[in-house]
Amino acid sequence: MAGGMGSRMKLSEEKLLLKYKKPVILHVAEALINSDCFSKIIFITSPYSPKTKKLLQKNNYEIFDTPGIGYVEDLNLVLKTLSDSVFITSADLPLLDSEIIKKIVNHYDKNNMWTTVLVTKIFLESLGISSDYVTTFENKICNYTGISMTNPQKILNLEKIKENFIIINDKRIGFNVNTKQDYELLGTT
Repeated sequence: MAGGMGSRMKLSEEKLLLKYKKPVILHVAEALINSDCFSKIIFITSPYSPKTKKLLQKNNYEIFDTPGIGYVEDLNLVLKTLSDSVFITSADLPLLDSEIIKKIVNHYDKNNMWTTVLVTKIFLESLGISSDYVTTFENKICNYTGISMTNPQKILNLEKIKENFIIINDKRIGFNVNTKQDYELLGTT
């Protein structure tokens, strides 16, 4: 997912082009490729990420351009075109690497409609990060990582999904860049 506005960053530059040695989006792209877990990698862009789209095209990555209506709506457009199992990740995870991707993929059960990866709120706060996207699982307050796995053939409507959750407390998936403070903190890792 590479089409967000990055509105929480309050920057004129597109969030996924912020540099952590190289643009954040390229860290994610390389992690996905280096994992050797996927037969196809598609970057979902929107009118809100034209420079990100241009960088991805320059690097010969496959693009699915959406209208930028919203995360769920744009994702639903893509999932309707796919019939294979899908690994979904936000592209604002600069510490993502191939090893954590392999670990997550090993948790995938195609019989589940949707599997969402969480980190505990306590773990996230230990990284110095906070998130507004909270749920309770196994009597723990958890935060979404932006990573999910799904079998689109089991989905009729994204609004009626039964989620299966797993908790993986790992900074490679817990550390996403949503605010200026997150980006500044990234520079200290």
